[in-house]
Amino acid sequence: MSVPRATLDRESLAELHRLYEGRLLRVVARLTGDFGRAEDIVQETFLRAWQHPRAFAGGADAALPWLLTVARRLTIDHHRMLSRRAQEVDSEEPVEPGVPPVDPYDNVLRAWDVARVMAGLPDHHREVLVELYFEDRTAAEVATRMGVPVGTVKSRSHYAMRTLRPILVRRGLVPWCV
Repeated sequence: MSVPRATLDRESLAELHRLYEGRLLRVVARLTGDFGRAEDIVQETFLRAWQHPRAFAGGADAALPWLLTVARRLTIDHHRMLSRRAQEVDSEEPVEPGVPPVDPYDNVLRAWDVARVMAGLPDHHREVLVELYFEDRTAAEVATRMGVPVGTVKSRSHYAMRTLRPILVRRGLVPWCV
């Protein structure tokens, strides 16, 4: 059977808390940079004070150096613990306010719908759009590959998009392509 451990009496602990809690909180908050963590560490400091009444034999005036030392050591232990802990990783991409999250399956379905709509375009218009938007080439590069002037590439792109837009609007795909 274990012998009950002596603890600091309630009045003495309340007096220490009243005198030094604010100062300890400011010091630890400055060390941690986090007020919530600082509150936890100060609470643990007073728990240790309650468990070690002999440290306060000299009275409340002599308690501050002991409390600051304990708080500093707890802060160091806390920093060590955090540096050893595996970092938490958020599996989701950050979401901008007001922008709904993108579902990858929606992208697949949208791409399939756009491919079906593009299949109805004349070959020369479809080829220009594929080169410009899906192969990410410049108008000059597409003109060289197709053996036509740059103005022709721009014109075909314009007419192809003018044909596509109303169809894409009817199918609800405009936000994707605008």
